[in-house]
Amino acid sequence: MTPTSSIAAVIVTYNRVDKLAKVLDALEGQTRVPDKIYVVDNASTDGTRDLLEKRASERLVHLRLAKNIGGAGGFNAGMKAAYADGFDLIWISDDDAYPHEDALGKLIDGLARFEEVSGHRPTYACSAVRWIDGSWCEMNTPATVWDWPRFYSAEDRFFMVRSCSFVSVLVPRWAIAQHGFPIKDYFIWFDDAEYTQRLAMAYPGIFIPDSLVTHDVGVNQGVNYGMITEQSIWKYKYGARNETSFRRREFGMPGVLEFLYQVRTQMVQGRLPKKLRWPIYKAIWNGIWFRPEIEMPPQND
Repeated sequence: MTPTSSIAAVIVTYNRVDKLAKVLDALEGQTRVPDKIYVVDNASTDGTRDLLEKRASERLVHLRLAKNIGGAGGFNAGMKAAYADGFDLIWISDDDAYPHEDALGKLIDGLARFEEVSGHRPTYACSAVRWIDGSWCEMNTPATVWDWPRFYSAEDRFFMVRSCSFVSVLVPRWAIAQHGFPIKDYFIWFDDAEYTQRLAMAYPGIFIPDSLVTHDVGVNQGVNYGMITEQSIWKYKYGARNETSFRRREFGMPGVLEFLYQVRTQMVQGRLPKKLRWPIYKAIWNGIWFRPEIEMPPQND
């Protein structure tokens, strides 16, 4: 990557107009401002359309979808649009995540410096995500590879990772050309883990601890199937189906059985009643047969 590389930001939103306004302010305040900002609007019913009309500019692209196709579908649509427009780097994030002013610049510098130091091209670079009180945001913690500190030093602060969330991750065009787009049919949950693991199978991504983002979520907790409630189970069902599908594709039935054991253990430890456990088992069963398409860019790109 070079200082002249073209950069697009992709933000997926649904009914978070106030937080979206703060995100747009943060993007415009970057030391390296994205050349285009694609806001993928999942058919919001609040004031999102009005906000984007008021802030209309050549930089801002409002992609309003006909219906809510979830975060996975939104990122798929936004990345396709940015890719079709020819951008070298695509920076994706959520509508409730506020990047610090040099967050994007640190990611760009990290990609270039890692290639210089290691001789390898990382498939993505991700930020350190903090909660609103400054602590680490549990749901956005990257998973490292076994030799994660191989190229780390006091001067070069980056770790190799095998997966991360979609809260501030920078993906080079070449990686998309080779490995495709996020799976739109996942709808929500595990779309980020599947995509970044898919990329990292070619070569790991990198975590840049000095690239900071604040994630404005109500509760700071990761994904644990022992914490399912009647209000949250709909998300966990998507997560269980999607992760099962991924594990079946990449690791076969042994991978599915390992996941089933982990989920069952968490639910037993959480003392979940049967009415909350059985829908998750059903989602895992459905995931065994779920074969969503991985879409690739045009061959002639």
